[in-house]
Amino acid sequence: MSNAEQFITNNLSAIMNSLNPKDYIVFILYFIVIVSYGLYIYYRKKQVTASASHDYFLAEGSLTWWAIGASLIASNISAEQFIGMSGEGFFVGVAVAAYEWIAAIALIIIAVWFIPIYLKNKIYTMPQFLKVRYNESVALIMAVFWLFLYIFVNFTSILYLGAVAINGLLGGNYLHEIMIVLMLMALLITLGGMKVIGYTDVIQVAVLIIGGLATIYMALIIVDERVNGVLNGSAVAGFKTLMGQAPEHFHMILPKPASTPTVINTPENLSVQKYVVLPGIAMYFAGQWIVNLNYWGCNQYITQRALGADLQTARKGILFAGFLKLLMPIIVMLPGIAAFVLYKHGQLPGFQGGKDGAYSAILGFLPSGLKGLAIAALTAAIVASLAGKANSISTIFTLDIYKKYINKEADEKKLVWTGRATVIVAMIIAIVFTWKDLLGIGGEGGFTFIQKYTGFISPGVFAMFILGFFWKRTTGSAALVGMILGFLLAIFFNNYAVSIFGKETWLYTAYEYQKMEGGVVKTVIEIPFLINMGWSFFFTVLTMIGISLAGPKVNPKAFEIDSSMFKVKPSIMVLIVITLILLSALYIKFW
Repeated sequence: MSNAEQFITNNLSAIMNSLNPKDYIVFILYFIVIVSYGLYIYYRKKQVTASASHDYFLAEGSLTWWAIGASLIASNISAEQFIGMSGEGFFVGVAVAAYEWIAAIALIIIAVWFIPIYLKNKIYTMPQFLKVRYNESVALIMAVFWLFLYIFVNFTSILYLGAVAINGLLGGNYLHEIMIVLMLMALLITLGGMKVIGYTDVIQVAVLIIGGLATIYMALIIVDERVNGVLNGSAVAGFKTLMGQAPEHFHMILPKPASTPTVINTPENLSVQKYVVLPGIAMYFAGQWIVNLNYWGCNQYITQRALGADLQTARKGILFAGFLKLLMPIIVMLPGIAAFVLYKHGQLPGFQGGKDGAYSAILGFLPSGLKGLAIAALTAAIVASLAGKANSISTIFTLDIYKKYINKEADEKKLVWTGRATVIVAMIIAIVFTWKDLLGIGGEGGFTFIQKYTGFISPGVFAMFILGFFWKRTTGSAALVGMILGFLLAIFFNNYAVSIFGKETWLYTAYEYQKMEGGVVKTVIEIPFLINMGWSFFFTVLTMIGISLAGPKVNPKAFEIDSSMFKVKPSIMVLIVITLILLSALYIKFW
């Protein structure tokens, strides 16, 4: 059993003893509602329209704006947020909320400027975008690359981390059975297509938000009672206690530490580790934007939900998701800070301080019934993400590989059944690779595992998309070079730059700290990951511009765009302004 799995299992196994029939009833009701509603949507869809490929893969024209927004959030929030981001809240604090709050701005940018280009050019998949804008070689390479990334990084890590978390809640002896049950639940939803996924995601998000808010509400009351010694705690007083007892956890911008060697477990050493993860103000000029814009705007897994709608519906749905993102840190990050304060005061017996166990440690305090709701919220997040990812894998393989290169004459029915078969194969592969954690996800932690490997391709992919959108001169040759160069630069800055150029250059500062790994103290020297990503993107864009300047002034495959495409209706502008005002208030408060 890996260290990460052991942390979570040890911290959760005691909860099993306190589960009672109310908790099981709540969870079983959640399962029945999800499956029943999914079947209802599926059979209603069959009566209205044939199971055409666009209906199965995109739910074309049938998702409302609120279903699109809810589905975006349900697909985004999973075990790596509940467990991983809560753990970062325990370790770093509110600064990790940047991933959620900057996403709100990224979604505004995507709604206003990206989606009109996709919809006008009838783009349904990301490889299709690369083929239409560049050439088939770029599209095919990235389609294969995305399939491997989605199956072997995202799909496996969501399944593994989710199964480990729920396994701990059930005593620690059912990991493989839980993997199978999670996959079966996701399969029941996925086989119905994007429409079933989209509408069941509305329930998933409702459960996720209600369960998450109830959990943090009770956690704040517990903080007030355990730390302040009051009889009937108050959530407001509990939040004030968090701010008073852990003021360093309520700063969005971390101070830059000294780059000198530090001793393990000292405050100086911990501050360096925190800064490496979230490098202060610098990350807002580097990788933070690339992470969010690439994830939300150039990712089949996410954009697929909006590509089947008309422009106004898609925009409202995306902006609704942006508004919901403002709430997410309360649900997935604040429990980690609550766990930190309770742990600091010795009120988390048995908890060893491993950040991946912070959220589960909080669950142990919940009353009967609410534990079941919290487990249902966690399961909802996992199942929704698995279903969404499976549908994206199915869409890319069927429309961008099978239809184009294997069976060009396939009819609509054949495409749908190929998509369903792809889902089943992908799920079997994921189970095989997570059965004994062959990829070592537990050793690195699910959140770190996903960020590490998707981050290697983000600079090159985003460079291809952003130049392809807005610079008509960008060529297919430049895109091919950019795709490869972005990947190589990311590897270089992460693994080789320090040994070649040293710890301090005009490009970066590498930080040295110590950590415990396998019972041995290890010295680490690294450049903050988000800084690496920023420079990788910068040099990739410069190279692509240089190559494109050698080509024609206007690439024949360039998209036709005009200012009217980006005009927004007053109702859309109101949503944008409200989101920006709320976000500004949050940053002013916690700067």
